[in-house]
Amino acid sequence: MTTSTPEERLAALGFTLPAVPAPMANYVPYRLAGNLLFLSGQGPKRPDGSLMVGRLGKDASVEQGYEAARLTGLQLLAVARAAIGELSRIEAVIKLLGMVNAEPDFEDHPKVINGCSDLMVEVLGDAGRHARSAVGMGSLPNRIMVEIEAILLVRARRGEAPFDTGPD
Repeated sequence: MTTSTPEERLAALGFTLPAVPAPMANYVPYRLAGNLLFLSGQGPKRPDGSLMVGRLGKDASVEQGYEAARLTGLQLLAVARAAIGELSRIEAVIKLLGMVNAEPDFEDHPKVINGCSDLMVEVLGDAGRHARSAVGMGSLPNRIMVEIEAILLVRARRGEAPFDTGPD
């Protein structure tokens, strides 16, 4: 039997969305502009609330980074659900920007960020396929392994008028 909603697919994968974290500074976790939802950067928070920290190429493996990116993907989905009510309103993941806390000679940034990319496709199907950048950073807040931000295309709720695109 095929599951029909992103929430059902999450459950089938054994995932529960975490609580949306409070911003660490003067910003909001998301901003809806027309039918585009911009998600602020999120990091890898374990179910117990601890952060996955470390520097790829020094004290963290590609496999650990991949897992950190998956956890970060769950954070992004939690913020999206808080913003729009249900994940089935995501028409497409437009773009991910994945930042990897890495040594200067680390080369596997894309393999790390695949953790988030793979999760988006597993949960959202074709709507989860996206454009993406995966880049290395000299450091990230709280020494987290990865930080990922997203731009999503969302549809209006059933029975609501389409999004207002502004004056003609």
